[in-house]
Amino acid sequence: MAVAAATRIAVVVVAALAALAPGARGLRRDDFPVGFLFGAATSAYQIEGAYLDDNKGLNNWDVFTHTQAGRISDRRNGDVADDHYHRYTEDVEILHNLGVNSYRFSISWARILPRGRFGGVNSAGIAFYNRLIDALLQKGIQPFVTLNHFDIPQELEIRYGGWLGAGIREEFGYYSDVCFKAFGDRVRFWTTFNEPNLITKFQFMLGAYPPNRCSPPFGCCNSGDSRREPYTAAHNILLSHAAAVHNYKTNYQAKQGGSIGIVVAMKWYEPLTNSTEDVRAARRALAFEVDWFLDPIFFGEYPREMREILSSNLPKFTPEEKKLLQNKVDFIGINQYTAIYAKDCIYSPCALNTYEGNALVYTTGVRNGAKIGKPTAFSTYFVVPESIESAVMYVNGRYKDTTIYITENGYSQHSDTNMEDLINDVERVNYLQGYLKYLSSAVRKGANVGGYFMWSLIDNFEWVFGYTIKFGLYHVDFDTQERIPKMSAKWYRDFLTGSNVTDDTQVRSRRADS
Repeated sequence: MAVAAATRIAVVVVAALAALAPGARGLRRDDFPVGFLFGAATSAYQIEGAYLDDNKGLNNWDVFTHTQAGRISDRRNGDVADDHYHRYTEDVEILHNLGVNSYRFSISWARILPRGRFGGVNSAGIAFYNRLIDALLQKGIQPFVTLNHFDIPQELEIRYGGWLGAGIREEFGYYSDVCFKAFGDRVRFWTTFNEPNLITKFQFMLGAYPPNRCSPPFGCCNSGDSRREPYTAAHNILLSHAAAVHNYKTNYQAKQGGSIGIVVAMKWYEPLTNSTEDVRAARRALAFEVDWFLDPIFFGEYPREMREILSSNLPKFTPEEKKLLQNKVDFIGINQYTAIYAKDCIYSPCALNTYEGNALVYTTGVRNGAKIGKPTAFSTYFVVPESIESAVMYVNGRYKDTTIYITENGYSQHSDTNMEDLINDVERVNYLQGYLKYLSSAVRKGANVGGYFMWSLIDNFEWVFGYTIKFGLYHVDFDTQERIPKMSAKWYRDFLTGSNVTDDTQVRSRRADS
């Protein structure tokens, strides 16, 4: 009887431990639903290299990095990057060894259509992505494919002014259709655009990305209008997205069985003070960042806050365009890294030459002398794990019944960090553990979350930061192209395979060779 009683007590204890939040008993993969996607993410320009191989056309970043090298921190480019184009089998093996069940990557538009829809389809480009997709599926890894991740054929930059010209909508429609036809029999997850809410600001408001258009006070570019052009470009992207979704749902989805969505960048904004003005500023910043793209897709209109401030600078949807937008996405992707404080600039003067300036919001990572979280190599990104739960609950509440994927989340290091600390990346491990704990909390609270992708699989070209910033689970020696697993890669593998107990004490004591 004593043994039986002890056994019953043990069972009760085990059951009780299982019911505890991950923070109390260690984070485990089974804190997430069955079928949950766990993966890593990359993008074409950042890793592929092979920028002139096999009839690929020049894209806007090829030209930008060669003609405006001074705008890149280390004056380097993506001509070779991680040479993924030639080493994809090695990278697929890395993914397999990690234990992920999905891989998020983007397709190079200029590799498929070197000169847009008038130049013909590049069969070599189609063949490369066929090989990549097949290699992934052979390892049991689902491709999670992004059609556009910042890079467009240079031909379209010249012909239409990039996203400023309405003609590019038809170009994207043709391109997306080519991809659905070529790859849709094996791809179950499509996203039309990556972070259009971020890229349009960097292109047409701050002038940091090609085609480098801006106006004061945001920057001193040769041409541009920072108050109007970001919203013109965004309007064309939204309508391009809507047309691609309509085409997929009408002509491909039933036969191919996939789903389609869009990915937005999403900081979480906290009021700098408890004042009504700052509370409203935090809400307004979200409207100008997240609602800007998702409200038209779900509600057919831009958010009220944007219309009130931007007035005629914000385009209007015609009745026909509103009808096109009714083709709802199957999921929403969120790239979530950080939180930041928001200060109102309507009732008090602020510097408005910043990312949130058009929302009449000033942001800062410091309040009363204390940072919102530990700083990272990205100056505006802080470690605030609870921000991922806040972001997910916001999107889940506003756009009900729509599956959410965390399509990017990760920690940045400076490239000049000594090699030992680059490899033994304790801070990245603790970052991942903290954010995943809060993501599991959102799931327990009923948020409809379908997956998580860590940015990034390997160190790569980080846009205007070149190779000075590193997000990878794997360190890359860019002279030899050797991929070296960091401690975070081994932690992620252990988490995915269920072979570790994740608590901060153990993480601090582990080393990459353990």
